[in-house]
Amino acid sequence: MKSTENINPSTKSIQLENQYGAHNYHPLPVVLNKGEGVFVWDVEGKKYYDFLSAYSAVNQGHCHPKIINSLKDQAETLTLTSRAFYNDKLGEYEKFITSFFEFDKVLPMNTGAEAVETAIKLCRKYAYEKKGIAEEQANIIVCENNFHGRTTTIISFSNDEDARKNFGPYTPGFIKIPYDDTDALENAIKNTENVAGFLVEPIQGEAGVYVPQEGYLKKAREICKQNDILFIADEVQTGIARTGKLLAVDHENVKPDILILGKALSGGVYPVSAVLANDHIMEVIKPGQHGSTFGGNPLAAVVAIAALKVVQEEKLAENAEKLGKIFRKELSQFAKNNDLVKFVRGKGLLNAIVINDSEDSSTAWDICIKLRDNGLLAKPTHGNIIRFAPPLVMTETQLNDCISIIKKTFIEF
Repeated sequence: MKSTENINPSTKSIQLENQYGAHNYHPLPVVLNKGEGVFVWDVEGKKYYDFLSAYSAVNQGHCHPKIINSLKDQAETLTLTSRAFYNDKLGEYEKFITSFFEFDKVLPMNTGAEAVETAIKLCRKYAYEKKGIAEEQANIIVCENNFHGRTTTIISFSNDEDARKNFGPYTPGFIKIPYDDTDALENAIKNTENVAGFLVEPIQGEAGVYVPQEGYLKKAREICKQNDILFIADEVQTGIARTGKLLAVDHENVKPDILILGKALSGGVYPVSAVLANDHIMEVIKPGQHGSTFGGNPLAAVVAIAALKVVQEEKLAENAEKLGKIFRKELSQFAKNNDLVKFVRGKGLLNAIVINDSEDSSTAWDICIKLRDNGLLAKPTHGNIIRFAPPLVMTETQLNDCISIIKKTFIEF
């Protein structure tokens, strides 16, 4: 590798990552070093609208002062005790978050994948100890094209070959069915022994912001209830106001048995995730049966409280709902006269433009490069889809500016 002396800061940073980091990501070629609200700046000082929000982790905007101040204050006092001892912040946080989402209990973890793993373990243990399913026999129904994380267990029920290939042997106990298909759910329950739960994303974000038909979640919830199966909602990406409601399941007034949260639970400031359930489910977890050194640490607790308060106080769900409608209306209208745009879909400020090209084309990537050049950062998913998910603190004026940038980029392309 050439010396990194006498080259621009962006190239230097990219070269360092390429040489010393595992090549497990393919980032857009932009090197960021500052963020505030809906904006990020690169190392050369160029300003961009952030239209990815760290995959919806930064719903409250970059470096929100209330969240940052809570982090600073606690960081100077106590950061970690592990769960070997009590700390004075965890109980306050547990009371706050269970009240906020209306559940009896919370099990705190750090990352979204850890929270999904926790929910799987909780579902299985409940099946053995409360439902009487024979040990080792529990099955959990999942959906095709899901994205719940990248641990060994989770990739075992992925059908993304990049995520799966050469990482086996895979963990058994999962039944895959088509997404947005309640008949398939009923058939799977009828034809599978020992079904313990149904794990589902209310909107499949990584699959390209695939929004199910209205009534799907409600019907799926009813089917689970009728068959004494736990309905597990993975709201790591769709939760915390992203889709125009506090939770995406709220659009259909669905209350899951187990709720999985992460990402924006900390406003992108610190890894915080959570699994929420009521007492009759959560009580199967006893001391020593599940945990995490960092899960429930005082720093995470105060950050998560501050992050949720910002969502509430600044009415971010309402803002996402309003701006999302404007975004889809404007760009759906634009799509009628632009051959590149196949259609626009989404909910709240979780949206996607489907490009009129094949999945293996580079068109979406090339458009994202042009968007970057025009001051807006977005990223393709599944080849021909561009996901657009700005921080929820965006104003209508800023959104209209972004819509102009997107239209201009597509016209120029």
